[in-house]
Amino acid sequence: MKPKAFIFDLDGVIVDTAKYHYLAWQKIANRLGIEFTHEHNELLKGVSRVRSLDIILGLGDVQASQEDKDRWLIEKNEDYLQYIHHMEADEILDGVLPVLQYLKDNNQKVALGSASKNARPILQKVNLLHYFDAIVDGNDVTNAKPDPEVFIRAAELLGLPSEGAIVFEDSVAGVQAANIARMVSIGIGDKAILGEAQYNFNDFTEINEQFLETLVNT
Repeated sequence: MKPKAFIFDLDGVIVDTAKYHYLAWQKIANRLGIEFTHEHNELLKGVSRVRSLDIILGLGDVQASQEDKDRWLIEKNEDYLQYIHHMEADEILDGVLPVLQYLKDNNQKVALGSASKNARPILQKVNLLHYFDAIVDGNDVTNAKPDPEVFIRAAELLGLPSEGAIVFEDSVAGVQAANIARMVSIGIGDKAILGEAQYNFNDFTEINEQFLETLVNT
């Protein structure tokens, strides 16, 4: 059985840190008098921290100096880090662990491909770091999804071809990035939103060993 590259996004795929991003951004928005709802938070999915702040400022039509923006970005990240500092293994999303264990037991290569700049500490907190042979996060890339840079670099670190690698994603931009790189795209979440993915599952509990075996042997 030849190893393949299995690449996982982090937020919304392995753990749900979106709630912590939301709380940290909401704190900034409240201070600026900007209404920031869960619906607004969907606009930030798969988006960089800098672009996220611009979107929030746009919601309130707030103009700000670069100095103010830089300060708010630091404050947001510090608040977010406080939240994730208390994360534990019970925050791993349902069904993820059996999939990672199957891949490890069958000598497959596993990488993380995430825009998060806090990917390593999060994986450590939830005790999953040892499942990953390579990690590429927001500190390692210059182009955001749907540019496939993060996934291509992950495959390179695994020493395997990017074409045919398998990507698990919960964002439209992430699915598009995988497709652009000619990888197998697996959407985790609402099929109505992630319809461009080659396969769709609501969550990892719907992924069985037979499907994983097909991916490995195809």
